[in-house]
Amino acid sequence: MQMVLQIFLLLIGFVALIKGADIFVDGSSSVAALLKVPSVIIGLTIVALGTSAPELAVSTSAALNGSNEIALSNVVGSNLFNLLMVLGVCAVICPVPIDPIIRKRDYPFSLAVTVILLGALSIPLIGKLDFATVKMSDNVSMVSRIIGIALLVVFITYITILIISARKNKTEGEPVKTMSPLKSVIYIILGIALIIAGGQFVVNSAKYIAAALGMSETLIGLTVVALGTSLPELVTSIVASRKGENGLAVGNVVGSNIFNILLILGVSATVNPIPVNFASMIDLSILAVMSIVVYFFATSKNINRVEGILMILAYAGTMAFAIVR
Repeated sequence: MQMVLQIFLLLIGFVALIKGADIFVDGSSSVAALLKVPSVIIGLTIVALGTSAPELAVSTSAALNGSNEIALSNVVGSNLFNLLMVLGVCAVICPVPIDPIIRKRDYPFSLAVTVILLGALSIPLIGKLDFATVKMSDNVSMVSRIIGIALLVVFITYITILIISARKNKTEGEPVKTMSPLKSVIYIILGIALIIAGGQFVVNSAKYIAAALGMSETLIGLTVVALGTSLPELVTSIVASRKGENGLAVGNVVGSNIFNILLILGVSATVNPIPVNFASMIDLSILAVMSIVVYFFATSKNINRVEGILMILAYAGTMAFAIVR
């Protein structure tokens, strides 16, 4: 009975996260529009933050509660899901065109951030790790507070560059729907409340389910929690693909993955340094390799259906490996 209750609370948490993020984006976008902020900048900042809000709430809550395995595996798992499943499904629906700016600027930046983070976390392992005796649950590295702050500095720099580039090119997005100032503020407060509450429900329920089933927090963070927090990206990208707007799918995935590593991991590690176990190092290595593979797919004009199927199979294989290891 307790397990059923925890699964129900987990689902409630996911619903609160997704709905809270949606309400927060509507309220924040309205305030920004009332203040005459260009809609393209709203999209680059507030909307991107909104789709990453579930991961931010879960990872920060996990860090505060000492559930560091969930904090890191949620980020890595979400990025793997976004990269392989979201893009893969979109490519199967319809070949995904790659915007030249994303191919030349944003995707290489996302790839570089992933590889550099892996390199930074691997430094303590050089010449010290005995692969014959190390266990998956052994802590072998640390996302320190210094690394967290560095990630946040890079994040602020990246967002600044995006805004300057947008203003220089004078590109405008779709007009933003506005509400009254009072209603906008109420939406923001309600959205934040739902996001925070949802994050607490997800972390606490996931910890209970992991313990009851004998699963590690790393595994449940990599699978169940990552899938739940990535639902906004999945829904947004699939809807865009069905409407023939596949270009949006790539931007949504790449932007979300950058936000996840720089902002979410940065905030989580700054709040509470995150020990990294051997299983998470393997998962981060897989993410780096898959990012390179998908980048080669993206160097052509589009990601085709065959490549999409290969990406989905790669995700399934990665999850199978995570479960049996």
